[in-house]
Amino acid sequence: MSAPAKRSVTITLDGSNRSTSLPLLSGSVGPDVFDIRKLYGDLGVFTYDPGYGATASCDSKITYIDGDEGILLYRGYPIEQLAEKSNFLEVCYLLLNGELPNAAEAAEFHDGVMRHTMLHEQLRTFYNGFRRDAHPMAVMCGVVGALSAFYHDSLDIHDVESRRISAFRLVAKLPTIAAWAHKYAVGQPFVYPRNDLTYAENFLYMFHAVPAEEYKVNPILSKAMDLIMILHADHEQNASTSTVRLAGSTGANPFACIAAGIASLWGPAHGGANEAVLKMLAEIGSVDNIKEFLADVKDKDNHTKLMGFGHRVYKNYDPRAKIIQKACHDVLEELGIKGDPLLDLAMELEKIALSDPYFIERKLYPNVDFYSGIILKAMGFPTSMFTALFAVSRTVGWVSQWKEMMEDPQQRIGRPRQIYTGAPQRDYVPPARRG
Repeated sequence: MSAPAKRSVTITLDGSNRSTSLPLLSGSVGPDVFDIRKLYGDLGVFTYDPGYGATASCDSKITYIDGDEGILLYRGYPIEQLAEKSNFLEVCYLLLNGELPNAAEAAEFHDGVMRHTMLHEQLRTFYNGFRRDAHPMAVMCGVVGALSAFYHDSLDIHDVESRRISAFRLVAKLPTIAAWAHKYAVGQPFVYPRNDLTYAENFLYMFHAVPAEEYKVNPILSKAMDLIMILHADHEQNASTSTVRLAGSTGANPFACIAAGIASLWGPAHGGANEAVLKMLAEIGSVDNIKEFLADVKDKDNHTKLMGFGHRVYKNYDPRAKIIQKACHDVLEELGIKGDPLLDLAMELEKIALSDPYFIERKLYPNVDFYSGIILKAMGFPTSMFTALFAVSRTVGWVSQWKEMMEDPQQRIGRPRQIYTGAPQRDYVPPARRG
């Protein structure tokens, strides 16, 4: 819980003799915030903050972002260190439990997750209710929400053990659900998980393998997949995480809450951004067209957008982008993709944009989406699966945030206020008298 600071903020309502003193709250790092909970009671006014960009909706020990300095911490650990030295399941343990596991805890956690990778067999037939051309995110929303119909034994949100089992099930089953969404779309048989593989290896196996021939997971690709998952595991109170918390505040079961998060992630301004990067590069077409494209971006009367640059939070270089840039080169080299036109175009676009005063002044630096789309395309994933892969990675963050919220004694149902700008109270007029 945040601690009260020694300072306070005094607000006086103009035209009255009413004022209030609001305490400042301090986190372990980051700016202080002032507690406005008694503002309406003291002054009879609310705050107005569209998008909640200046409002803390909770206190959390999970993830910290300093957008000005380009810092991302999971439970205090820099993302650069975790990306270099850790693995995704270890990061999952960290996010869920607050500390890195020792050897015994890591082994137990790995076995616990991998024992839950299978889906209830009746869920196989559930997929048949979708059209073959359904978007994978539509399928995932439906299937994840349906998990609550199959796992009644862990729906008591007030029970610690039920929350723990639900966390295992969600982290374990999302790769299977996503891989099967792809298999269903392309008409291939569902591939069951293998618990002798790592988390990333197992996902690649279920996604790419077919029963007719042996599939061997490429270690370079599995390492890249593991890295992508680490980089996307959590990102503070973003739109989808806030959706999960808002749904959870009503007492909804965890499967419903994560399904709500998946629906929120689906938006192109959030999880669909890496897919939008590839579409943008395809529209540019050639390095020769970059200057003309950037001129359109700068034209205020033109609606052309530079996708993959800038971030709602980061006002510096996205630290995840630096990490994934190297992985992108490693994957392309491993697959023998040298001089790839798409990558060449992306590198030249990055170079020109970063040297252009227009983008420098606006601090529009490449973000993680700029490179993740390219690397996923090289690994054989269709663009329709990009956001689904994001959901697989982000599930552990959602579950960690939901779990933290459920353990918070200050937790209340979410209920934002509004400024009403509609008609004032008026009387009903019968149809015959309406002009």
